[in-house]
Amino acid sequence: MSLPRLAWRYLWAQPLTAGLNLLLLSLGLAAMTFVLLVSEQIDAGVRRDMAGIDLVVGAKGSPMQIMLAGVFHLDTPTGNIPLATIERLRAHPMVAQALPLSLGDSLRGFRIVGTSPDYLELYQGRLASGQVWNEPMQALLGAEVARVTGLKVGDQFAGNHGLGEQGNEHEGQKYRVVGLLAPNGSVLDRLVLTDLASVWAVHEAHHGAAEPAAAREITMALVSYRSPLAAISLPRWINAQEGLQAAAPALETARLMRMVGAGTELLRAFGLLLLLAAGLSVFVALLHSVRARQSDLAMLRMLGASPLRVALLVGLEALILAVLACLIGLVLGHALTGLLGAVLASQHSLRISGFWCSVWEFGIALLALLLALLASAWPAWASFRLDVTELLQAPR
Repeated sequence: MSLPRLAWRYLWAQPLTAGLNLLLLSLGLAAMTFVLLVSEQIDAGVRRDMAGIDLVVGAKGSPMQIMLAGVFHLDTPTGNIPLATIERLRAHPMVAQALPLSLGDSLRGFRIVGTSPDYLELYQGRLASGQVWNEPMQALLGAEVARVTGLKVGDQFAGNHGLGEQGNEHEGQKYRVVGLLAPNGSVLDRLVLTDLASVWAVHEAHHGAAEPAAAREITMALVSYRSPLAAISLPRWINAQEGLQAAAPALETARLMRMVGAGTELLRAFGLLLLLAAGLSVFVALLHSVRARQSDLAMLRMLGASPLRVALLVGLEALILAVLACLIGLVLGHALTGLLGAVLASQHSLRISGFWCSVWEFGIALLALLLALLASAWPAWASFRLDVTELLQAPR
């Protein structure tokens, strides 16, 4: 019988012990895989959605809230600011670009954003079909919006008042879909884009009166610096303006990640604790196995097996267990990531996929194999040093 086959039989000679060790190892690896995949995707998504945005300008309030609402569209905005703010920002010598955003309505939970076509260039958005809007009440749908709603070019829809799914529909003011965006993994996938004038028209109709052009408002502005020196003085200048608040996405995101980081570290520590417990359990099981099978091992030696071959048999048991745990742990980690992604998708939040692969997963597999080798080292050494003559002469 080959050595791997014999090791497999020895491993499952005690199914409960082997099953418990396999469960502990698999859960530890799954927890670490889950943390790795989720944190990598969040980090990649945050970097992608923040690309090209140095500052978000909104109404006075929490900078964190302004950043979450303006960049990731995950929170409610702090209020509105005058439309004239855009012109003031564009006229500032340290501002390279200022993009307006008008929020307030949604389509089945997806946000309707009034902006300019430059917003598409910010995220390198490409059309899958149709065209970009060229007049009010025309809309461009992100890939996720089109998939969930089933709307196509030429269809019409009414937006819901508010940023949730329970708001009243603006029945009298319907948008016409003129284009669908190709999926690119950015925040564009879950947005409905239209002209600023569309948002004003819908809300003026809702309130029953047209606003004077000078009184019109936007929700916030996305600003790009002309030079790195702007990071020092521009936020201070904006905060000194009446009713305006500046939020630096890089700063606020770093603060947010520090806040969430505690939970991530806790889950990673839990995974490591499970792995250590599994390693100790494997060590005890193998040591007990060597002692219980001394007569079998002595017989193998009598049949011509070298001490090294007997020691390898013990090591192979641990390696087979580690390989099985790797497969189960990685699959389970990806499945949990996919489950979280489905929950977030139902809330139109960050995009997380269970099909995301990381090069660091090889590190997790290597850690499991190393742990198995360490756990089997002493039992393998004990089997290597077995004295066949003494064992055969021992009374039974």
